[in-house]
Amino acid sequence: MSTGQHTIAIIGAGKMGETILSGLLRAGWPASALVATVRRAERAEQLAARYGVRVLSNDEAVVAADVLVIAVKPQDASRLLAELGPKVPPGKVVVSLCAGLPTSFFEKRLPDATPVVRVMSNTPALVDQAMSAISAGSHATAAHLALAEEMLQPLGKTLRVPESQQDAVTALSGSGPAYFYYLVEAMTDAGILLGLPRQVAHDLIVQAALGAAVMLRESGEHPVTLREAVTSPGGTTISAIRELESHRVRAAVLDAIEAARDRAREIAASVD
Repeated sequence: MSTGQHTIAIIGAGKMGETILSGLLRAGWPASALVATVRRAERAEQLAARYGVRVLSNDEAVVAADVLVIAVKPQDASRLLAELGPKVPPGKVVVSLCAGLPTSFFEKRLPDATPVVRVMSNTPALVDQAMSAISAGSHATAAHLALAEEMLQPLGKTLRVPESQQDAVTALSGSGPAYFYYLVEAMTDAGILLGLPRQVAHDLIVQAALGAAVMLRESGEHPVTLREAVTSPGGTTISAIRELESHRVRAAVLDAIEAARDRAREIAASVD
């Protein structure tokens, strides 16, 4: 089941929906086989002008396309499916980008046996460095997962996970970039405190972060091994690590990610 055999509709082409749209186009997908839906007329004009795709109503899109990518906010999904679910013809494939919402949420609002694939991506999709985790609903097959992977491939990496792990993925990877931005912000403030100009501190930290990420990915080494290679006896790094440990930074990270997981569950429960 290749995307080359399908017309894809992005239902709710906000930031993430537009990212999927632009990624498909960069990968060579024809604009004639892509449609989008939005709430505002000016947004529709913007997308049509920028990408050359058709911008339709929701009702028109579910008829025109056979792959429906639901990219609305989780709190808007219930209202959308209440209006649209009964109008979705049988045989459509649904790909959900709605954080926190299980495939069962969609399955009970769509025609019987509709295959649903759940996706948790993240904002580095904007620079083609996303991590997207995908899970199959009860009616989705390996072919449907492969279709989702092909759609997401231009945006970065994909990983198949059991749906029971998706709340953890949301907390760790979906929200993950924000944790790194938070750390970069704190380290930039530290650089300023130590007398560096803001831009110099920023450039130093961003390159350090990029270099560390590439080393983690390409060396295959455990992060402890890489950290120890920087940590000389009696040196500067071990002094810094001691302070991080004394302030329970590791425990705070564990608590923070667990809180994000719990909030993902709360969101799902609130819209069920």
